[in-house]
Amino acid sequence: MLTLPNLLTLSRIVTVPVLVALLWWPRWEAGYLAAFAVYCLMGITDYFDGYLARAQGAVSKLGVFLDPIADKIMVAAVILVLSAQGVLTGPYVGDLHVIAGLIILIREIAVSGLREFLGGIQVSIPVSRLAKWKTTLQLICLGALILGRGTPWWTVNLGGLAINLPHTVGLTTLWAAAGLTVITGWDYLRVGLKHMD
Repeated sequence: MLTLPNLLTLSRIVTVPVLVALLWWPRWEAGYLAAFAVYCLMGITDYFDGYLARAQGAVSKLGVFLDPIADKIMVAAVILVLSAQGVLTGPYVGDLHVIAGLIILIREIAVSGLREFLGGIQVSIPVSRLAKWKTTLQLICLGALILGRGTPWWTVNLGGLAINLPHTVGLTTLWAAAGLTVITGWDYLRVGLKHMD
């Protein structure tokens, strides 16, 4: 049951409080750089737990259950802390970037509930290629937002605005991820509605 892939998945869940603690002080640049390193390590374990499970023929029910939960916990925790600490803000629209994070969180909760419902009637929804792109964009945007706080020296002046490059990449890809979130969420909902009375 506790195979190496499952231990890697569990390590991501256990590491979330460490990541949150490092993100708690938005003016602590060293903390955000450490958080970025931890976040990257968590992303690497996310890749390797699935790769090893398939390569070793060790795909287990526990792993299938835990892997998406570990991903959702990590993403939700980072979005919530970055929102609370005022990191999801930028030029022109201020803190409206929080809406993109909210869209992502609502979709994750809705799709989890839908999967649970469909699982009860033995219907599975395969993960689409677009959903994988959505996940990739989520990981990039959150990593860039974390890195932006840790690297204030990567700031340039454009048209009188001081723009931190990683932060701007993070906000842009956050909205792209939110857009894909809506599209893939609707796709899943459409499939689910076919199995509801």
